[in-house]
Amino acid sequence: MSFRRGVVRQSKFRHVFAQAWKAEHCIDDVRVSRVTWDGPLCAVNPKFMAVIVESGGGGAFLVLPLTKSGRIDQATPTVCGHSAPVLDVQWCPHDDNVIASASEDCTVKVWQIPDGGLTGPMTEPMVTLEGHSKRVGILAWHPTAFNILLTAGCDNLVCVWDVGTGELVYQIADAHPDLIYSVSWNREGSAICTVCKDKALRVIDPRRGTVLMVKEKVHEGTRPMRAVFLSDGKILTTGFSRMSERQLALWDTSDMSEPRAVQEMDTSNGVLLPYYDPDTNMVYLCGKGDCTIRYFEITDESPYVHFLSLYSSKEPQRGAGFLSKRGVDVNKCEIARFYKLHERKVEAISMTVPRKSDLFQGDLYPDTASVEPSLLAEDWIAGQDAAPLLVSLSGGYAGAPSKNRDTLRNKPRLLTQRSGTDSSPAPRQAAMPTATAVARETENEGVSVTQHRPTRADGERGADGVKREEDVLSEVLAEVKALRSVVLAQGQRIELLERQLARIEDGDV
Repeated sequence: MSFRRGVVRQSKFRHVFAQAWKAEHCIDDVRVSRVTWDGPLCAVNPKFMAVIVESGGGGAFLVLPLTKSGRIDQATPTVCGHSAPVLDVQWCPHDDNVIASASEDCTVKVWQIPDGGLTGPMTEPMVTLEGHSKRVGILAWHPTAFNILLTAGCDNLVCVWDVGTGELVYQIADAHPDLIYSVSWNREGSAICTVCKDKALRVIDPRRGTVLMVKEKVHEGTRPMRAVFLSDGKILTTGFSRMSERQLALWDTSDMSEPRAVQEMDTSNGVLLPYYDPDTNMVYLCGKGDCTIRYFEITDESPYVHFLSLYSSKEPQRGAGFLSKRGVDVNKCEIARFYKLHERKVEAISMTVPRKSDLFQGDLYPDTASVEPSLLAEDWIAGQDAAPLLVSLSGGYAGAPSKNRDTLRNKPRLLTQRSGTDSSPAPRQAAMPTATAVARETENEGVSVTQHRPTRADGERGADGVKREEDVLSEVLAEVKALRSVVLAQGQRIELLERQLARIEDGDV
């Protein structure tokens, strides 16, 4: 009598284990928001953590350096510029100091956080985006184009903004008949996938405003769903079955007649929030109100979705923040990190692959998306697409200042905003500051761009002062150069549109 040994699937992530950080590294006395919105309530990047908190008379969120731990004093300053509760916050993937917030007051605001964190309450945003008529609960930065932000609200609208000018560049008004549950960009930022209360999954071209494909009844249940684009173009959805069992489904956009894979989990009521890591092709599922985090690996081999393990604790989670790969500790083989929100505490949970070697594990850390954008906003609006620029994590990642990072910072505070749901874009060049305006603004701040020359007085003030002024000068000149290229690109786009208009008037189109 013989026995055949089953074949074990080979994967370097089979033994990933999750471990909560010690209590002294947690953040205590954080009054996490009780808002009735199925969002993560938290956003994390390699510099800061943002948590939506309870606030009397408006909406606020807390911004803390990622190294912060211990008890949070009740007098700790917050970002508190909204007049109603904040529903979502998202860090810009191309500038670790810029964060967007969406609120029940129907606005989206973009904030510039100082390097050391907040020193006082922040009430004045860099840009306010007004285009929704009902509360806004979904934010999604473009993965590769600088300053492009997508928002979705309870008015069933999807809006795409150029944050650098405060301009509404695209609006999708007729694609969704009911409440939008989630929006996700594909890896190049050429399309989005959405799920709606009508139980349909849609793939949309945001620039043309056209629905490329629709799959009805992705999940039979009536509870909220989520969808996320994978790096290979497939779509992963979470939802509920007709019997209220929570489900995970994988869809191939080349044939959406049937799901590539479906996994049923349990009958809990919490909405499953998917967090996808394109570098490892792993997805983590955090259910609101759950005490567990499940994680799966997505492969091209049947059954395509492979359950790896789950992290379980005694306390349910109110939300969770997922740290981008640039922030993990490669020396400890940490491949992911969550910041779990308790009722009054934030707890870090590390996902680690056990390895004996102390050397950099290149197979665990393929090159990941850099902080540098692949495109400017104008390039993407003109129809260009590009994959993310990649950076190696060997030796740990230290982000260099982005050459485009000051584009938002130097925008005028008072931009021409268009309220309501008018989707016709105003002339983009009207909100663009000129090089002369930038130079004049810099001179008003005490730095002369055109007249500075090193003198004997500079030498007397010392080399440090001269170096500081030279750094400021080079920074301003780089900004002027960037603005000139933007203005040139806009001129080319205007000429193209004028030629298209002339052809339409002549009856050629």
